[in-house]
Amino acid sequence: MASQATKSCAESDEEVGLPDGWRCLTISDVVASAHAPRSLDKSQGVKTPFIPMSLLPQDGGVTSRWELRAPQDVRSGVPFAEGDVLLAKITPCLENGKLGLARGLPGGWGITSTEVYPLRPTKVTPEFLAGFLCQQVVRHGLASKMQGATGRQRLPKEAPDSFPIAVPPLPEQQAIAGVLRTVQAARDACERVIAATRQLKHSLLAHLFTYGPVPFDQAERVSLEDTPGGKVPAHWPIVPIGECAHVQTGIAKGRRLNGDEVISVPYLRVANVQSGRLDLSEMKEIELRRRELDRYLLQTGDIVLTEGGDFDKLGRGFIWRGEISPCVHQNHIFAVRADRSKLLPDFLAFFVQSDHARSYFLGVAHKTTNLACINKTKLEGLPVLLPPLSVQRQIATQLSAVDAKLAAEESRQNALAFLFASLLDSLMTGRVRLPEFAT
Repeated sequence: MASQATKSCAESDEEVGLPDGWRCLTISDVVASAHAPRSLDKSQGVKTPFIPMSLLPQDGGVTSRWELRAPQDVRSGVPFAEGDVLLAKITPCLENGKLGLARGLPGGWGITSTEVYPLRPTKVTPEFLAGFLCQQVVRHGLASKMQGATGRQRLPKEAPDSFPIAVPPLPEQQAIAGVLRTVQAARDACERVIAATRQLKHSLLAHLFTYGPVPFDQAERVSLEDTPGGKVPAHWPIVPIGECAHVQTGIAKGRRLNGDEVISVPYLRVANVQSGRLDLSEMKEIELRRRELDRYLLQTGDIVLTEGGDFDKLGRGFIWRGEISPCVHQNHIFAVRADRSKLLPDFLAFFVQSDHARSYFLGVAHKTTNLACINKTKLEGLPVLLPPLSVQRQIATQLSAVDAKLAAEESRQNALAFLFASLLDSLMTGRVRLPEFAT
């Protein structure tokens, strides 16, 4: 489906449905071919910014990261210059919004992946062109023109040329780009706060499970002992988790249930269980015998952990707080039910995120290429730290505060992403005008 402005340009020679002063053009009308600003002299050895696909921004952001490479170290690439818009041409990068605006380049030019088209704006500002290409409807329209084998499809070089673009006068282009840039800047700032908060949590996890809830400047006063998972306070008991919690296995899919009373209930899948959080945005249901419900039922306070996956995802999980009732869990997820007279669920939820737990899981896991898994027996052997309940509560409280900050920033990030997409759709089509241009 195309936007209204794009439809008007595509379906009529007249500029029907566009605001006064806007013109129907094509991308070939507003960009020039990008050529090398200078020849690559490999004998000089001058390092040049190189932007691989992995460093190309998302959604038209300014290029802020690159690798400085000597010309002889660049085996292949496409030159681009300051102000060019870099558009990914390969699937799924194009559909996912891999798109950057070249700004702040040392020397004013650089080299990018051969899977990128540099577009040099002429009749539109670079920021406006980047914003136009950010629109989901535009990306999908371009993606429909891709050619090649499934999984390696590419956008032909000439395909964007005839793609319609609705172009407002230069002052309105600049104003629209300014609004979008403001939202992008807020979103980028939010991402930096999230990254810093995640780093804070990682550092706090290491400190609290090494020294306990003591100030950083008093850590050296804590007596420590060495364990296979690292140093821990010498006065903290360490016991297998099987001695202070019950490990419940989950239900398998695809069983035959003939002759029994069957019910269908929501169930927790591996996709729902992330490190330090649960993603319950999409819940599916599973059939089981009614008499089995109690056996597989999740209870508030259970710690749900994945049995396997990539090395960095082994044993990931968090606390189940009864968000959905009733709810069961699949057999690739363990539910660990703590004996609350010894172990607080919130403390355990953070302990399994610590380096102590991570090193244990990786040490005992059954490993294949890039994958690892643990079974119930291995999980029950996890050495868990058991400080007094009051200390467990302090540790959980401190880490919960960081998680709350992280959740708030992620919510703000999602809101800014929604706002940016909404503004793109409204301003780029002329459906909504900025006050100074509204008639």
